[in-house]
Amino acid sequence: MALWDRIKESAQTMQTQLEAKKNDLKSGAFRDASMAMCALVAAADGTIDPAERRRVAQLITSNDVLRNFPAEDLQRRFDANLDKLTADFDFGKVGVLQEIAKAKKKPAEARAVVQIGIVIGGADGDFDKTEQAVVREACYTLDLPPHEFDL
Repeated sequence: MALWDRIKESAQTMQTQLEAKKNDLKSGAFRDASMAMCALVAAADGTIDPAERRRVAQLITSNDVLRNFPAEDLQRRFDANLDKLTADFDFGKVGVLQEIAKAKKKPAEARAVVQIGIVIGGADGDFDKTEQAVVREACYTLDLPPHEFDL
Protein backbone atom coordinates (compact mmCIF):
# COMPACT_ATOMS: atom_id res chain seq x y z
CA MET A 1 0.00 0.00 0.00
CA ALA A 2 1.34 3.42 -0.92
CA LEU A 3 2.22 5.85 1.85
CA TRP A 4 -0.51 8.26 0.70
CA ASP A 5 -3.13 5.48 0.99
CA ARG A 6 -1.90 4.50 4.48
CA ILE A 7 -2.10 8.12 5.67
CA LYS A 8 -5.59 8.51 4.27
CA GLU A 9 -6.72 5.21 5.78
CA SER A 10 -5.20 6.07 9.17
CA ALA A 11 -6.94 9.48 9.24
CA GLN A 12 -10.26 7.87 8.27
CA THR A 13 -9.86 5.18 10.95
CA MET A 14 -9.09 7.83 13.58
CA GLN A 15 -12.16 9.85 12.53
CA THR A 16 -14.39 6.75 12.78
CA GLN A 17 -13.04 6.01 16.27
CA LEU A 18 -13.66 9.61 17.30
CA GLU A 19 -17.24 9.55 16.05
CA ALA A 20 -17.90 6.38 18.08
CA LYS A 21 -16.86 8.27 21.24
CA LYS A 22 -18.59 11.56 20.39
CA ASN A 23 -20.99 11.48 23.33
CA ASP A 24 -18.10 11.04 25.79
CA LEU A 25 -16.13 14.01 24.44
CA LYS A 26 -17.96 17.03 25.81
CA SER A 27 -15.67 18.41 28.52
CA GLY A 28 -13.99 21.79 28.50
CA ALA A 29 -10.63 20.08 28.90
CA PHE A 30 -11.21 18.08 25.70
CA ARG A 31 -12.34 21.21 23.85
CA ASP A 32 -9.28 23.20 24.94
CA ALA A 33 -6.84 20.38 24.27
CA SER A 34 -8.34 19.66 20.84
CA MET A 35 -8.03 23.26 19.69
CA ALA A 36 -4.47 23.41 21.00
CA MET A 37 -3.68 20.21 19.08
CA CYS A 38 -5.21 21.60 15.88
CA ALA A 39 -3.12 24.75 16.17
CA LEU A 40 0.04 22.80 16.97
CA VAL A 41 -0.36 20.58 13.90
CA ALA A 42 -1.27 23.52 11.68
CA ALA A 43 1.86 25.42 12.76
CA ALA A 44 4.13 22.37 13.00
CA ASP A 45 6.57 23.68 10.41
CA GLY A 46 6.88 26.99 12.27
CA THR A 47 4.68 28.96 9.87
CA ILE A 48 1.05 29.01 8.86
CA ASP A 49 -0.25 30.64 5.74
CA PRO A 50 -3.81 32.01 5.45
CA ALA A 51 -4.91 29.14 3.19
CA GLU A 52 -3.75 26.55 5.73
CA ARG A 53 -5.44 28.45 8.54
CA ARG A 54 -8.73 28.48 6.59
CA ARG A 55 -8.43 24.78 5.72
CA VAL A 56 -7.90 23.75 9.36
CA ALA A 57 -10.68 26.08 10.52
CA GLN A 58 -13.02 24.48 7.97
CA LEU A 59 -12.02 21.00 9.17
CA ILE A 60 -12.72 22.01 12.77
CA THR A 61 -16.19 23.34 11.99
CA SER A 62 -17.10 20.32 9.86
CA ASN A 63 -15.77 17.67 12.27
CA ASP A 64 -18.74 15.79 13.70
CA VAL A 65 -17.08 15.21 17.10
CA LEU A 66 -16.28 18.89 17.55
CA ARG A 67 -19.90 19.86 16.86
CA ASN A 68 -20.44 19.28 20.60
CA PHE A 69 -19.10 22.84 20.98
CA PRO A 70 -20.09 26.20 19.44
CA ALA A 71 -18.08 26.76 16.25
CA GLU A 72 -17.24 30.38 17.12
CA ASP A 73 -15.86 29.29 20.50
CA LEU A 74 -13.66 26.66 18.82
CA GLN A 75 -12.50 29.22 16.25
CA ARG A 76 -11.56 31.71 18.98
CA ARG A 77 -9.57 29.09 20.91
CA PHE A 78 -7.86 27.81 17.75
CA ASP A 79 -6.90 31.34 16.73
CA ALA A 80 -5.59 32.17 20.22
CA ASN A 81 -3.35 29.10 20.15
CA LEU A 82 -2.15 29.91 16.63
CA ASP A 83 -1.36 33.45 17.70
CA LYS A 84 0.85 32.09 20.52
CA LEU A 85 2.66 29.82 18.08
CA THR A 86 3.18 32.42 15.38
CA ALA A 87 4.40 35.07 17.83
CA ASP A 88 7.17 32.79 19.17
CA PHE A 89 6.91 29.15 18.14
CA ASP A 90 9.11 27.64 20.85
CA PHE A 91 7.64 29.67 23.69
CA GLY A 92 4.11 29.34 22.30
CA LYS A 93 4.52 25.58 22.02
CA VAL A 94 5.06 25.38 25.79
CA GLY A 95 1.70 27.08 26.40
CA VAL A 96 -0.06 25.02 23.74
CA LEU A 97 1.28 21.76 25.20
CA GLN A 98 -0.04 22.90 28.60
CA GLU A 99 -3.47 23.23 27.00
CA ILE A 100 -3.13 19.74 25.51
CA ALA A 101 -2.14 18.38 28.94
CA LYS A 102 -5.62 19.31 30.23
CA ALA A 103 -6.90 16.10 28.62
CA LYS A 104 -4.42 13.89 30.51
CA LYS A 105 -6.81 13.05 33.37
CA LYS A 106 -9.21 11.14 31.11
CA PRO A 107 -7.47 8.56 28.91
CA ALA A 108 -10.33 8.44 26.37
CA GLU A 109 -10.12 12.21 25.91
CA ALA A 110 -6.32 12.13 25.72
CA ARG A 111 -6.47 9.51 22.95
CA ALA A 112 -9.16 11.48 21.13
CA VAL A 113 -6.98 14.61 21.18
CA VAL A 114 -4.13 12.67 19.57
CA GLN A 115 -6.54 11.23 17.01
CA ILE A 116 -7.75 14.72 16.14
CA GLY A 117 -4.12 15.73 15.59
CA ILE A 118 -3.68 12.83 13.19
CA VAL A 119 -6.93 13.63 11.36
CA ILE A 120 -5.91 17.29 10.96
CA GLY A 121 -2.36 16.33 9.96
CA GLY A 122 -3.53 13.81 7.39
CA ALA A 123 -6.35 15.90 5.97
CA ASP A 124 -4.21 17.26 3.15
CA GLY A 125 -2.91 13.78 2.36
CA ASP A 126 0.56 14.53 3.68
CA PHE A 127 1.02 13.84 7.40
CA ASP A 128 4.61 15.05 7.19
CA LYS A 129 7.50 14.51 9.59
CA THR A 130 7.09 17.85 11.38
CA GLU A 131 3.38 17.18 11.97
CA GLN A 132 4.14 13.66 13.19
CA ALA A 133 6.81 15.05 15.52
CA VAL A 134 4.45 17.51 17.24
CA VAL A 135 1.74 14.86 17.60
CA ARG A 136 4.37 12.52 19.06
CA GLU A 137 5.37 15.27 21.50
CA ALA A 138 1.71 15.67 22.47
CA CYS A 139 1.58 11.91 23.13
CA TYR A 140 4.41 12.31 25.64
CA THR A 141 2.61 15.28 27.21
CA LEU A 142 -0.49 13.10 27.60
CA ASP A 143 1.48 10.08 28.89
CA LEU A 144 0.46 8.02 25.87
CA PRO A 145 2.85 5.76 23.95
CA PRO A 146 3.29 7.18 20.42
CA HIS A 147 3.53 3.67 18.94
CA GLU A 148 -0.14 3.18 19.89
CA PHE A 149 -0.85 5.64 17.06
CA ASP A 150 1.86 4.40 14.66
CA LEU A 151 4.00 7.48 15.40
